[in-house]
Amino acid sequence: MILLFSFLFWVSALTLFHIYVGYPLLIRWLSRTFGQSTRKAPYPGRCSIVISAYNEVETLPPKLSRLLQGPNNELIAEILIGSDGSTDGTEQALQELRDARIKVHHFAERQGKASVINTLVPTAQSDIVVLTDARQPLSDGALAALLSNFADPLIGVVSGELIFQDPDDSSIGKGMDAYWRYEKSIRKAEAGFRSVPGATGALYALRRDLFEPIDPNLLLDDVGIPMQVVLKGYRCVFEPLAVVYDRPSASGKAEAIRKRRTIAGNVQLVAKMPDLIKPWRNPIWFEFVSHKLLRLMSPFCLLLTFCVSGYFAIGRGAACDSSWFMIFYGAIFGLHALLLLLALGNVFFVGRLFSAAAMFLRLNWTTLLAWGDALQGRFNVNWQRST
Repeated sequence: MILLFSFLFWVSALTLFHIYVGYPLLIRWLSRTFGQSTRKAPYPGRCSIVISAYNEVETLPPKLSRLLQGPNNELIAEILIGSDGSTDGTEQALQELRDARIKVHHFAERQGKASVINTLVPTAQSDIVVLTDARQPLSDGALAALLSNFADPLIGVVSGELIFQDPDDSSIGKGMDAYWRYEKSIRKAEAGFRSVPGATGALYALRRDLFEPIDPNLLLDDVGIPMQVVLKGYRCVFEPLAVVYDRPSASGKAEAIRKRRTIAGNVQLVAKMPDLIKPWRNPIWFEFVSHKLLRLMSPFCLLLTFCVSGYFAIGRGAACDSSWFMIFYGAIFGLHALLLLLALGNVFFVGRLFSAAAMFLRLNWTTLLAWGDALQGRFNVNWQRST
């Protein structure tokens, strides 16, 4: 029994170390040592923009007005809007913008973002298609920065960078900001080494001729579409100058809903695209497994290391003559307890350390719930705004 518990502990501990420390450090070293440069040049043509919208009368018209009045305007050939069963007057509001490049496709019944993309992308006139969400505004130089990467013939997908505007002083805002900074540092390193296993859903671009329709029930188009392109031998890179702005979720519940959907989508992705977990098919198998899949195991590894270290330190260790045995496992158990105390302290104190601990535990709890969604097939492809 002791050998079994020790084995489970070390497998779990090493997995956690690889997920949160080892892989980020390794991918940065690989990027610096064996990194690939991207040839950039001003894009000579224009792009097609594709947006799936559901009841976005308050957010979409202002976003399009800014796009069509700023520096991005010169790079836009057309904007294809899929009104996915909207009932709030979104289509009428778009007509008032009076720009011939805005082409609204009406879907009487809700199809889901994946189906809208499958319908609109093949109809695009431009060689480069930019996919963006209805809500988040783009920086003035976002499109130019995205398109400049396609001067390199090996680049198939370019991801923009999501920046949170004025993250509030709440624990949710601080925690999300810290988590996203950590996440972006990994993506930049992955792009510098080979490819990012996915893109920022709020803004990414791809070569139209590399697009293939995705499963209409797929939750994560921003992973499925880029990985389809990567499987063809092209790279997916990260462009930090292509900025799209957003605000942190206003509540922990709203953020948990979003993350739960995303994490369940990663489980679903493996079932829908099994080539992603085949090393001989996926050229960035190591990055995909380390970044996307192993994180799904994080809550189970945390529970195992907590329980086993507690058993050895308090139970079995008390009857053991080896002092180092008790000290080691006691220290691991103490680290878990400290993490829990910091997360609980976030209820009374606001600070990056408290909010980061709370966000870490909240993310792992959400992952457990997402596993339940995935195993029971609770995938709702139709996005709903959290309230």
